[in-house]
Amino acid sequence: MGRAFEYRRAAKEARWDKMSKIFPKLAKAITVAVKEGGAELETNSKLRTAIQNAKSQNMPKDNIENAIKRALGNDAADYIEVTYEGKGPHGVLVFVECATDNTTRTVANVKSYFNKAGGGIVPNGSLEFMFSRKAVFEFEKPEGVELEELELELIDAGLEEIETNQEMVYLYADYTNFGSLSKALEDQNIEVKKASLQRIPTSPVEFTDEQMEEIEKMLDKIEDDDDVQAVYTNIA
Repeated sequence: MGRAFEYRRAAKEARWDKMSKIFPKLAKAITVAVKEGGAELETNSKLRTAIQNAKSQNMPKDNIENAIKRALGNDAADYIEVTYEGKGPHGVLVFVECATDNTTRTVANVKSYFNKAGGGIVPNGSLEFMFSRKAVFEFEKPEGVELEELELELIDAGLEEIETNQEMVYLYADYTNFGSLSKALEDQNIEVKKASLQRIPTSPVEFTDEQMEEIEKMLDKIEDDDDVQAVYTNIA
């Protein structure tokens, strides 16, 4: 992963920071989590993760609580989680994760973004082997904790790789170990800033600055869609 992943992560966060509809997307993630596993944080790890991520984006507490209340209501929308795969400008590979109450609308919109950029949707499963699913945890460097010792403690929970910069620590594991690693971090009293399941490209590709301008235009349109929750690419 290394620098390539760090670049992708920074680029993705920069785009998300510009999105005016980020709170509704975070609220939708909370709704999906509550619908699937209830409103009890102790028994619903997906909800804990959704709330952690909402807090990391400075989503107000009232918004979070209202999203949970709405999810418990009888008139709450039933969202379906769906994924779409496609190829964009210059052959860039794109994996799109959505949460929608109208798949007909969502697939039509996603197709249009690819088509207008000169690309297109491919059958689901076509790009599966080009990405590996990873559990990713981010937290501030804990005071008084030796990272080498922490790494040893977390290996049994599925930790595969650890990266650090001056302020943050990033942990990576196979997606099947999301729950065990999350619990291990809780047991170590580590306050996770962000936790997510991400799709990491197995063979990242470099593009020129000119190519990236075209690619970013398409990615911005996709990520601006209300139904889109996350977008992953094979950009190096």
